[in-house]
Amino acid sequence: MQSPLFAYADQQSQDRYTVQNPQMLRVVLEGHDDLLARKGSMVAYQGLVEFDGEYQAHGQQRARAITGEGLSLMRCHGQGIVYLANLAQYVHVVDVEQDGLTVDSNYVLAMDSGLHHEVIAVDSQFGISGSGKYQLNITGRGKVALMTSGQPLMMQVTPDKYVNVDADAIVAWSTGLRVQMQAQTHSSGVWRRRGNTGEGWELSFMGSGYALVQPSELLPPQHAAIGGGLAAQYGMGQQGARGANQGNVWS
Repeated sequence: MQSPLFAYADQQSQDRYTVQNPQMLRVVLEGHDDLLARKGSMVAYQGLVEFDGEYQAHGQQRARAITGEGLSLMRCHGQGIVYLANLAQYVHVVDVEQDGLTVDSNYVLAMDSGLHHEVIAVDSQFGISGSGKYQLNITGRGKVALMTSGQPLMMQVTPDKYVNVDADAIVAWSTGLRVQMQAQTHSSGVWRRRGNTGEGWELSFMGSGYALVQPSELLPPQHAAIGGGLAAQYGMGQQGARGANQGNVWS
């Protein structure tokens, strides 16, 4: 059999993490180094690999119930190769070191099981309850695979050059950065978008580090609901996947 498809054959590498292609991750498991991956993200695997639901401590469950932020993970263990992907988003591997990484949990594809993660809050400058943003703080030493909708922009933050990012476009940043959530408007109008510009909340980063931005302010539909009826089963109608995601750029 011959086909140009053979140009997309398995990448031959002994590295633990390899970007198989811009939208797929290849991870090597050697029996002693479990991988935590996003639930349902496995698209293929080779070898003797098992997948189990990852236990969430009571504190993690409570934090997720209150904030909506948290990770739904599965534990991959054994010996073999696992291929991971999610909605054809672009995949990027990041080394987490002592300074840590703060990330929106929606953009985490996988990470080493030895890393620690907990929910933290980013408060608004107006101090209004509920107007802040919750994120995931990842610490320890290891690798994290992140996803972006499109090719991202990595912005460097220095003491003499701070960076402002739309709160819906930010993916991750260096934990050591000072962060403030703000809106370029007066306090009586913080719930409105900026006039007729369509711009609203932003995160202001100060200090030394990096901020990762994606070229999209919307996630692809993560949990498209399939309603009742024959039409809905094929993704049509108001109760189908398309109807459930009207207004989403990914529909």
